[in-house]
Amino acid sequence: MTLPESDDTGTSGGTGARAVSPAGPARTDLADPAAPLAAPGDELPPLTLPVTRTLIVSGAIASRDYQDVHHDAEAAREKGSPDIFMNILTTNGLVGRYITDHFGPRSVLRKVAIRLGAPNYPGDTMVLRGTVTAVDGDTAHVRVTGANGLGHHVTGTVVVTVPVQAPASEDRAGTR
Repeated sequence: MTLPESDDTGTSGGTGARAVSPAGPARTDLADPAAPLAAPGDELPPLTLPVTRTLIVSGAIASRDYQDVHHDAEAAREKGSPDIFMNILTTNGLVGRYITDHFGPRSVLRKVAIRLGAPNYPGDTMVLRGTVTAVDGDTAHVRVTGANGLGHHVTGTVVVTVPVQAPASEDRAGTR
């Protein structure tokens, strides 16, 4: 089954253009044990995410957060919000994706500690940025911020480990 590409509004049938800019290519040097994971001060490439109604509602549903302020604009307005807004679990997932997209498929999130600030409303854009603050062997600590048109939506830290991959001959030894 092939799914239609979505346009920059989050709807199907668009131009096929990708609305999300990747967080840079996944690291390819991680199989080399001599290659450093990262260095303090390294900046991760930014990830730009359009905040669509589809993203907000689907994130709330996926995380089983059925609070009406995440899917019902009228109810959100009745509660003092100008529109529906993104929940913390969706933000947490996007922060995790940002880090694992950068560090590659073997990366393991050890800790994600975030705080929300300005809400993410539909029609805005959030830009995630990260800076490596410490490295200890195969583990990096990354300070993450996500800004939108109102200010900082999310700030926090992530601890990520990228295990050194065993040589292919060792991987196969225990599988037979």
